[in-house]
Amino acid sequence: MLKKKIEKMLVDQVNFEIYSAYIYLGMAAYCDDKDYPGFANWLKIQWEEEIFHAMKMYNYIIERGGAIVLNPIAAPPKTWKSLVAVFEHALEHEQIVTGRINKMMTTAIKEDDHATRSFLNWFVDEQVEEEANVDGIIKRLKMVKDSGHGLFMFDKELAARTFVPPVGA
Repeated sequence: MLKKKIEKMLVDQVNFEIYSAYIYLGMAAYCDDKDYPGFANWLKIQWEEEIFHAMKMYNYIIERGGAIVLNPIAAPPKTWKSLVAVFEHALEHEQIVTGRINKMMTTAIKEDDHATRSFLNWFVDEQVEEEANVDGIIKRLKMVKDSGHGLFMFDKELAARTFVPPVGA
């Protein structure tokens, strides 16, 4: 059985993961509008990952006897000044998610909730990967700058990304 404090944090995170997905879908729409289908694809796959994260937490809460409360989701931004700005926003958002996961982990440790601590380990590791992936895209975008050829090649590369649910998740 989940302690109420931990249950509330997890339920809040389910809602935040759905909001995260919404942000990525908004970013994908922006990229589609700007004729960057590969960047849009990468962001749509990220949308799928965030929904996967929300459902992973949702299922955990239910398994532990908790209750899900879904809240309204705020609209994401509609425009950014550049592709770099899109991914800088993504990185800032992932850093917020990392902070939230870390706070939940700290609470699980303080509450002596070993099951939740074990569960959250996956998310701690996932956030390292999330931040590194977005940071790598930012670095490569800055490297190619406004090179049409470079952006074309990078866009083509990101078009190949597919969603594969993690093994054992």
